[in-house]
Amino acid sequence: MKHIIFGESHGPAIGVVLEHVPSGIVVDMDFIRAEMARRAPGKSPMSTARQEADEPHILSGVFEGKTTGTPLCAVIENTDTRSKDYAKLKDLPRPGHADYSGHVRYEGCNDYRGGGHFSGRLTAPLVFAGALAKLILKEKGVTVSAVISNVGGVADPTPEQVEEIVLAAKKDLDSVGGAIRCTVDGLPAGLGAPDYGRNVEGIFSQQLYAVPAVKAVAFGAGFGFAVMRGSQANDPFYMDGDAVRTRTNHTGGVNGGITNGMPVVFEVAIRPTPSIAQEQDTVDLSTGRDAKLIIEGRHDPCIVHRAVPVIEAAAALAACELLGI
Repeated sequence: MKHIIFGESHGPAIGVVLEHVPSGIVVDMDFIRAEMARRAPGKSPMSTARQEADEPHILSGVFEGKTTGTPLCAVIENTDTRSKDYAKLKDLPRPGHADYSGHVRYEGCNDYRGGGHFSGRLTAPLVFAGALAKLILKEKGVTVSAVISNVGGVADPTPEQVEEIVLAAKKDLDSVGGAIRCTVDGLPAGLGAPDYGRNVEGIFSQQLYAVPAVKAVAFGAGFGFAVMRGSQANDPFYMDGDAVRTRTNHTGGVNGGITNGMPVVFEVAIRPTPSIAQEQDTVDLSTGRDAKLIIEGRHDPCIVHRAVPVIEAAAALAACELLGI
């Protein structure tokens, strides 16, 4: 099952096309809408004030409530755009954003309004695709769940702490990043391979790094391995009935690029939102000179809390790939 996301933040719509979707999957729209609502903007002072219903309209690939097996296309309309807020970004790229790299890659033809195709807005159709993947995985006994593991340097924060940290950054006309820990449970041992393009970590990372703002991925203990001894890092085996298990899961459920039957666990780092209201140094692409930039418009002071369902979506798509779906 492959997918391609299309559209721009301030275009008429965004969407996704999925190919090779298994036929006969019951498309639970209540579940899909609930997943979309977890990511949707405009629900708290910690998020952008942009209001979008994020209601997916399925154009093909579903008949009488089930997938047909033919390409599935879903479209999400953009209804609350303020393109004038981004006029200056045509020539003044935002530090930390893809404005400049996109300008070079697409020879100045990229849609810069709201970040265009590089906007976090494009994670909405990804969540739709991931919700469908979750419905498929459910039939295989596989579940995907994620939690905020860090915001602004505070580990495993409570919801109150998250809000306090984010609103403090917002007050300073700044933004804050964090991390998300995700667990994929129910994958059998033996999936993947040690080879390039087929190893478990590579398949997950390919999906995860396609999410805007993801700048690091670590499995199991991750960088913690650098300060461990082998006696600490190794996961002792034991028999749980007829099943082989490990007493710890420092490797995050993967050995040699292959699942070992334990939950696949990884953590992703989410960078602070580049669009901040403080004055920043940039360049004027029209004149080739240094310039100053104060970003206007509606932006998230933190995207970590909205990114939780996005990371789950990417993980669900990776799990489907591992299972050969």
